[in-house]
Amino acid sequence: MKSADITSKSDVIGATASALCLIHCLATPLLFVVQAGVMSAGESRPQWWGILDLVFLTISLFAIIWTNKTTTKKWVGNALWASWLLLAIVVLNEKISWVHLAEEAVYIPTVGLIFFHLYNRKYCKGGQEACSTEE
Repeated sequence: MKSADITSKSDVIGATASALCLIHCLATPLLFVVQAGVMSAGESRPQWWGILDLVFLTISLFAIIWTNKTTTKKWVGNALWASWLLLAIVVLNEKISWVHLAEEAVYIPTVGLIFFHLYNRKYCKGGQEACSTEE
């Protein structure tokens, strides 16, 4: 896939990665319940399941970089960065346990990423008057 193709589809990639991240986060409690019924000892979750957090975070990072190259509204790019930064803090906090946060804390920045990518895709691409007329 060419760089121009990725840049033009960055909002789709970002929204999809964020939606998959949301599904991953929603499925985690279910995974724990199912696994508790199957396993009586050992690790509480598979290692690959925890790595998915970092995979989605990385994909989202590149999608935001590419989206910021084409968006016509600076505030949308800033909102994407703020959502990603908050998501990164929540995910890293989960891995390192800096402070206790509710498991649901991850949903807010994830939904924010999905919303702002979809908003940008619909309204903020070059040549569309809805976003290009005001900054």
